[in-house]
Amino acid sequence: MQMKPYRIGTRGSPLALAQAHETRDLLMKAHGLAEEDFEIVVLSTQGDRIIDRSLSEIGGKGLFTFELEEQLADGRLDFAVHSSKDMATGLPDGLGIVAALEREDVRDAFIGKAAPTLAELPDNAVVGTSSLRRQALVKRLRPDITVVGFRGQVETRLRKLSEGQADATLLAYAGLRRLGRPEIATAVIDPEDFPPAPGQGIICIETRLDDRRIRDFLEPINHAASATALACERAFLAVLDGSCRTPIAAHAKIGGAALSFHGMVLTPDGVTVHEVRLDGMAEDAVTIGHKAGEDVRARAGAGFFESWV
Repeated sequence: MQMKPYRIGTRGSPLALAQAHETRDLLMKAHGLAEEDFEIVVLSTQGDRIIDRSLSEIGGKGLFTFELEEQLADGRLDFAVHSSKDMATGLPDGLGIVAALEREDVRDAFIGKAAPTLAELPDNAVVGTSSLRRQALVKRLRPDITVVGFRGQVETRLRKLSEGQADATLLAYAGLRRLGRPEIATAVIDPEDFPPAPGQGIICIETRLDDRRIRDFLEPINHAASATALACERAFLAVLDGSCRTPIAAHAKIGGAALSFHGMVLTPDGVTVHEVRLDGMAEDAVTIGHKAGEDVRARAGAGFFESWV
C-alpha cells in the first residue's frame, strides 16, 4: 500500500503542467484518491533551457525527457507524463510507455497574422516553426514561403508572432485545447493535407517496466485505442529511425477492431514525398507500423534519409 504521495514527473511549461494535472485527476477518480495523495514534481530539461538552437543541433527530442528519465530510473519518480510526439524513438533500458490517455484532436492549428489560412498568406510570406515536419509540409503546399525557426513555449511563439518575426505559425491544436485557448487558431488544417507528427494529441505515461505495482496503478486510465494508435505510429517511426532531423508524419485511426494508417516522409524542402496507406486489424498495430515504415524506406532508398542528417 502506498504510504507516501505518488510522484509524477513533468516539465514545467503550462501545457506540460496541464497534462500532468489531467493525468492526476484521472487517477484520483479511478482510485478514489485525493490531491494530497500525489506530488507533481517539476523538472527543467535541457530542451526547455536551450531555445536559441534547433533540436537537431543540440541533440534531439531526448533532451526533453533526460532529467525525467534519470529520476524514473533511480526511483525518485513513480512515473512521468509526456506529450507523445516529444518522445524519442528509443527509450532508456528498463523504461517504457505503459499507458496513454484518450487522444485529443490530432490536427495542426494555423495561427495567421497576415492571413487566416496557409493558402491565403501573401506571396513570399514568412512562417515560424521549430518542426521539420511542419516546415516540409508548408513548403510542399506553398513553395514560395520562407520558414524560420520558432522554439519555446506557446506564449513565447505567440509573442514572436505578435512582434512581427513571422506572418504565421503552427501549433498542435490539442495543446491549445488543453490550455483552454482553441480560439487562438485562425484555421485548423485537414490531416489529409497536413498529417500530424507520430503521437500528436496523445498524453503518454512512462515508468519502469519492471514496476508491476505502478503499472497496475496506471492501467485503469489507459485508453486502449489511443495506446494502439500510438504503438502503430511509433513502430513506423522506429523503422525510419525517426528523429527531429527527419520530417515524418504518421496517423493511425482506430475504428472498432480495424486500423487505418497514413504515413509520410518528406525532404525538408517539401519537394520529395513518399506516402503510404495501410489498413488492417488493430491487434496488428505494431506490425502495420513496421510494414508501412519498411515500404517507405524501400521506395525512398537509404540515400533519402542520409541526405540531410
